[in-house]
Amino acid sequence: MITSGLILLALYFLLIYAFECIKYFNKIDERFGNSLWRWSYDYPVKGKQDISNIDDPEFVALRRRRNTAITCMYWIFFLGFFVLMNFVSQVLLKIFV
Repeated sequence: MITSGLILLALYFLLIYAFECIKYFNKIDERFGNSLWRWSYDYPVKGKQDISNIDDPEFVALRRRRNTAITCMYWIFFLGFFVLMNFVSQVLLKIFV
């Protein structure tokens, strides 16, 4: 129970770090918007639309790094959900047994 609690705490801090990385990428270019949960190609970006790496290579590279950070954030979130369910089940076993 202590181990899953410590893992849950570590995942929480990793999730906060991932949020801050995404916020940092959002501040670099205003075409991303302010969304934390959506990949940048899910909605139209403001300004010049980038179709490929040839049109705007800096923005496309930044978009790919931001999308990678969002993917990592989702992995941390879902892994945290499974650890939380394990933690809750261990607490309930201690209470009822």
